[in-house]
Amino acid sequence: MVELKEFDESVLRPALHCAVQHYEHYYKAKARWAKHNVLTMFNPSWMTTLENAFLWIGGWRPSMAFHLLYSKSGQQFEARISELIRGVSTGDLGDLSPCQLSQVDELQRKTIREEKDISEKQAKLQETIADSSVVELSHVASELTRGGEAVGDGIDEGRVEATLAAKEEGLVEVLQRADELRMKTLKEILNILTPVQGVHFLIAAAEVTLEGS
Repeated sequence: MVELKEFDESVLRPALHCAVQHYEHYYKAKARWAKHNVLTMFNPSWMTTLENAFLWIGGWRPSMAFHLLYSKSGQQFEARISELIRGVSTGDLGDLSPCQLSQVDELQRKTIREEKDISEKQAKLQETIADSSVVELSHVASELTRGGEAVGDGIDEGRVEATLAAKEEGLVEVLQRADELRMKTLKEILNILTPVQGVHFLIAAAEVTLEGS
């Protein structure tokens, strides 16, 4: 069986570039669709109920990429420990250099800070669901229902659309920031890794369906 480390970098680099383009195309398509129906992006129909339960703002949590990297690195280190002890370079994720580990650690800290900032933005947006404009509309709808009237007859449709549009715009912005951080995190991790290590990482990512969210 041919190992990845036996492939020339001139072969692996184009493959990595192609994989990154796949992610970029996915997020561009996602951004276009979010402008039409952002709510579906927060609960993707192509994912299982279990997968949706672990989503962070419509996709994978950026900090999860580091947990994946460290887990795969540990597995590959244990599998090749005899070779590493003999000083034989395995070239995979179990062979990360001290410099690479330092860079990954710094990137992880930065990513967690950005992730927290986006989460706080989402929390503030969720709080607006209880603001005066929404509460007032809900009250009017409840009064109409109790009076036996159709809700649509007593509420200005334009007012409802304007109120909800503002909330949806906020969701689109939060989703865009989250997807940008996902894409940036992936690219920066791959920039730290060698081409061989990058391929190992993308394979591991595909195995946990990180690619599809």
